[in-house]
Amino acid sequence: MTPAAMRRTAVVAALVVLSLTACGKKAAESPAMDNPFFSEFATPFGVPPFGLIKPEHYMPAFERGMAEQKKEVAAITANAEAPTFANTVEALERSGALLNRVAGVFNNMTSSHTNEALQAIDKELAPKLAQHGDDIAMNAALFARVKAVYDAKDTLALPAEESRLLEETYKDFVRGGAGLPEDKQARLRRINEELSVLSVKFGENVLKENNAYELLLDDEADLAGLPPAVRAGAAEAAAERGKPGKWVFTLHKPSLIPFLQYSGRRDLRERMFKAYTERGAHGGELDNRRLASRQAALRVERAGLLGYKTHADYVLEKNMAKTPAAVYEFLAKLWAPALARAKAEAADMQAMIRGEGGDFKLQPWDWWYYAEKVKKAKYDLDDTALRPYFPLESVRDGAFMVATKLYGITFVERGDIPKYHEDVRVFEVKDADGSHLAVLYVDYYPRASKQGGAWMNNFREQSIRDGKDIRPVVSNNGNFSKPTAGEPALISYEEALTLFHEFGHALHGILTRCKYESLSGTNVPRDFVELGSQIMENWA
Repeated sequence: MTPAAMRRTAVVAALVVLSLTACGKKAAESPAMDNPFFSEFATPFGVPPFGLIKPEHYMPAFERGMAEQKKEVAAITANAEAPTFANTVEALERSGALLNRVAGVFNNMTSSHTNEALQAIDKELAPKLAQHGDDIAMNAALFARVKAVYDAKDTLALPAEESRLLEETYKDFVRGGAGLPEDKQARLRRINEELSVLSVKFGENVLKENNAYELLLDDEADLAGLPPAVRAGAAEAAAERGKPGKWVFTLHKPSLIPFLQYSGRRDLRERMFKAYTERGAHGGELDNRRLASRQAALRVERAGLLGYKTHADYVLEKNMAKTPAAVYEFLAKLWAPALARAKAEAADMQAMIRGEGGDFKLQPWDWWYYAEKVKKAKYDLDDTALRPYFPLESVRDGAFMVATKLYGITFVERGDIPKYHEDVRVFEVKDADGSHLAVLYVDYYPRASKQGGAWMNNFREQSIRDGKDIRPVVSNNGNFSKPTAGEPALISYEEALTLFHEFGHALHGILTRCKYESLSGTNVPRDFVELGSQIMENWA
């Protein structure tokens, strides 16, 4: 999955800033001349100079970015000329360049390599960014100019991309509360502010819960059923935590999934499964149930304020499905065959349990374990036996090879491009004619500073400014099995599919050629954004 929803038009960039986070000290503590964000990045292809960017740089950069965009918006509304696409819609789209640049770096850092300093400022900055987004979305003079252009759209004969930008910009204002009376706008502001803070806290709690849990084993008998590579990984994890001679299993997928697949200890599988599925539900300061309930209530209220029946109606309006009814109609076509397949698989597993003398009913923590047993019994297929065919670097190179054959593009690893962590690899992507196309960061291993899952994001979006094609800086993140002592990183077939999936999103970002940043790459409806990923999965 890709967090493409984090990137929108200048209005949406401001609105989306509700979910962005930042870190650092007060602006006065960081001299402007020392802030890397206040000058062009003197790096290959203008990538972020990670070695120079410190936590204290983000807050002043965000604050200046918001101030600059406010001035740009004020200039638009003060324009004495009649509203046009160029002096209003396009001008708004081009505003907030510094803010977008800082956010592009910071979003990636908070998801890929966060720390306590970043998390602390998250909470402080979130409401400020929410207010900034609302100040733009509810600017009456600005909306009047946008609406004037929108109302005349049928007479403008705009090219396709300009027409779409106008349509999306107008929708974003309406969905942002521009047409509401003042009392409802005031309430919407409070809702957006609270949601921004809750979102930051929710994500922080999940990360802390992930990192806090460990299953520590000190008896080799407890490792029954686990393959040697899984045991070796757990031993290394224990040694890294200062517990040599023991074995540690965590909630990171490369540790969790093999344990659920192969551990012969049903009680320990249950402990691991529940630890993962019940994150944020253990009481105390990290409990997310109250936060989730409050978020749901606020979303319902926001939808009502804006004239939508439900939060689903509000969200889906911007997607291809458009309505909850269309979603349910599609899901209904999948439900019957999916349920039948699941019941058949469960029956096979239950039969396996009975055949082994078990007198218990199949439970969720048994599913991975008995699925492996059934595959072995029916098809002589063993995930462990497949791993040697999937060294991570070979899978990555295979994905690159497919892209080369399909699109003519090539990938050249670069050691001179700054990176933010030693695990990261950096590639220049070249077009078929050898010209520069993009920079691709791949970051495949789990760590405590990184969120779970797999995703694609951009440090910089593609756009065309003053006739110059500004090429994107794209990232692919995963949480795949790490190499162990003396052994390469051997990933599972499912992990190989995931790598191809996320690389499909990366290709969407790499190959894009659009005029406007808010429309380029994966800035498309959320239910369309998966097209690139599915194409690549078909080639895996």
